[in-house]
Amino acid sequence: AGAGRGAGGQVVLANGKEYTPSAVVARRQASKWPKPAWHPPWKLYRVISGHLGWVRSIAFDPSNEWFCTGSADRTIKIWDLASGQLKLTLTGHIEQVTGLAVSPRHPYMFSCGLDKTVKCWDLEYNKVIRHYHGHLSGVYCLALHPTLDLLFTGGRDSSCRVWDMRTKAQVHCLTGHDSTVSSVLSQATDPQVITGSQDSTIRLWDLAAGKAMSVLTHHKKGVRAMAMHPREYTFASASSDNIKKFKLPNGDFLHNMLQHQKAIVNAMALNEDDVLVTGGDNGSMWFWDWKSGNRFQQEMAQVQPGSLESEAGIFAMSFDRTGTRLVTCEADKTIKFFKEDTEATPETHPIDFQPPRAMKRY
Repeated sequence: AGAGRGAGGQVVLANGKEYTPSAVVARRQASKWPKPAWHPPWKLYRVISGHLGWVRSIAFDPSNEWFCTGSADRTIKIWDLASGQLKLTLTGHIEQVTGLAVSPRHPYMFSCGLDKTVKCWDLEYNKVIRHYHGHLSGVYCLALHPTLDLLFTGGRDSSCRVWDMRTKAQVHCLTGHDSTVSSVLSQATDPQVITGSQDSTIRLWDLAAGKAMSVLTHHKKGVRAMAMHPREYTFASASSDNIKKFKLPNGDFLHNMLQHQKAIVNAMALNEDDVLVTGGDNGSMWFWDWKSGNRFQQEMAQVQPGSLESEAGIFAMSFDRTGTRLVTCEADKTIKFFKEDTEATPETHPIDFQPPRAMKRY
């Protein structure tokens, strides 16, 4: 009761002793968290339907004129990007088509499905010209190497297989995961292959040796989606516990996204403007600022008339080559197109951002 305050913030006690409280010595720091950049909100502008089952996968043509979608109705459909018109339907798979990729260096498209097959389509004849044979169960994801003629497929046999595109030979079988490999990324420099699995680990592979360089065990649940940053040499991975950012080449953990999307995240897309989008199996679609990890928009997929509410779910999504259009593949059998709202300004849609108090370091 008899304590007075001295000049420099010291406290003078009743018995004449002075002491300096720790709050004066170490001033509380302002948050050093980067302030998020403003991004305009995205809005739905087109819904197309034509598939007779869930739409499971999507890939864009390098010239940005068309894109292809693979579906649970076992077909691959090719659509015109500008008009949304159906150009072509390709049949050949006997189960759901779970992965698609279009080669930027050959007139080829690659598809994989739950029928254990990986097919190479010649887009000049629209026919299958090669099969890559070897998966023991359904194939869930596929990626092309950006500079070499290699194809990576991950599947339920918990391996990622590396195929020589031309000879159809299996170059490597990357084993080590304990469960389904549900996402795979590829880049030109080491680690050239990154796989995410339902065993909740991410592995970075040394392609020459065919061995894992490192195993990231940060997630607590299966990693169903990953996205590579186009410029930064970083990547993000999504699981139902949270979305994490990692730095390459060693896979150093950077940080979690600041909010928690309470859903199983099936799909993820990232464009040049640092907009990351994640799509959940409950139809929730969240837009994030890449730098700060702040969510700036959340959408809920509207099911097409005649569908059940429970059919709101996003299986795959991708930006087009310019990054200005976002296309999502959904459980109500539709394909939805989004673009940025050009009318929006930072005043009409202010950033909602609370810097994190205690950042978890794992």
